[in-house]
Amino acid sequence: METAEPANLRFLRRLVTVLTVVMIFGVLVVIGLLVTRLSGRGPELPASITLPDGSEAATFTMGDGWYAVVTTDDRILIFDRLSGNLRQTLQID
Repeated sequence: METAEPANLRFLRRLVTVLTVVMIFGVLVVIGLLVTRLSGRGPELPASITLPDGSEAATFTMGDGWYAVVTTDDRILIFDRLSGNLRQTLQID
């Protein structure tokens, strides 16, 4: 002989099921947003950079219309993005 399930227990079981479905849907939405946002085109990098003789690149950064290379001999080389020509050289003291 089976006893009837209490109403509170039936409500709790349905609530857990609904919350599980909502959590799964939320995770899928977050994954979808990450994929669509991160799969866009990245910045356009120069095909090659010609550094002065004896210079070795340590880091690289870009701005509007320019990019900069920090060398291992403590110089910052700023290049024009369109032409690739060296605009400015800064010595780090």
